[in-house]
Amino acid sequence: MALFTTQTTTMNLPPPVSRSINWGQFATGASAILALVLIGAIVAQSQSVQWSEIPRYLVHPSILRGVLLTLELTAGAMVFGIGLGCLLAIMATSTNIVLRAIAAGFVWWFRGVPLIVQIFLWFNIALFIPQVGVGHYSISINDLVTPALAGFLALGLHEAANMSEIIRSGLLAIDRGQREAATALGLKPGQTFRTIILPQAARLIVPPTGNQAIGMLKASAIVSVIGMQDLLTQAQVIYARNFLVIELLFVASIWYLAITTVASIGQHYLEKSLQPKFRSGADKPRDDAKRA
Repeated sequence: MALFTTQTTTMNLPPPVSRSINWGQFATGASAILALVLIGAIVAQSQSVQWSEIPRYLVHPSILRGVLLTLELTAGAMVFGIGLGCLLAIMATSTNIVLRAIAAGFVWWFRGVPLIVQIFLWFNIALFIPQVGVGHYSISINDLVTPALAGFLALGLHEAANMSEIIRSGLLAIDRGQREAATALGLKPGQTFRTIILPQAARLIVPPTGNQAIGMLKASAIVSVIGMQDLLTQAQVIYARNFLVIELLFVASIWYLAITTVASIGQHYLEKSLQPKFRSGADKPRDDAKRA
């Protein structure tokens, strides 16, 4: 007689889940890849385009200078637009009706008038103000408002009108009860704005601001109409000499795509860093547990 008896226990494991093939998704992806291959084959077989010239002009000194100027113009106009947009958003949410009217009028004009028209207006501002000066000293407005300054003003003021609406909507999206609760806790208005309102509004403001920056990068090509030496203008100057029009436009497009891709990656990580951090595993959404 056995003193000890062993009992075997069996674990009831669920059967493996078989994933069915989504044939609709497969067909859509295959069709998209086939379309891209056909378009690439049609473009590549063109005998009129000198493809070997594109890599050479990608690092041409004039093109590189244009890339640098485009980046400077985009960064400068965005910084100016965000700063002025913040001021306009504060004015638009003020209780002062005069400040609200000024902000509304600014947005109405600079957001409503086409950007290319604003560029031409700033470039031809001498028609309205020929000279500026103090006392016996005066300077021609044509010497003061160069193509670079005209492009900067047009892009910056246009961006300020757009950013003011983005910032205003982000601030108004925060529930008013949070301001009242902060006041009840004894926080001053500045402390309430910095510690409670701004961190929450930033998550709403940053994504469209990133989109605006990418749009600004591409919109900066419009300044080529006034002869500003940006990327597109440099490409136009070169193909006016060697008649490689499509090749230089491909060069400009490659640079715009490269810069836009880098900016999009930076925007993605910036948005990710602004997402709320969870203090413990219990606070995480239930979707994480489902995926596990």
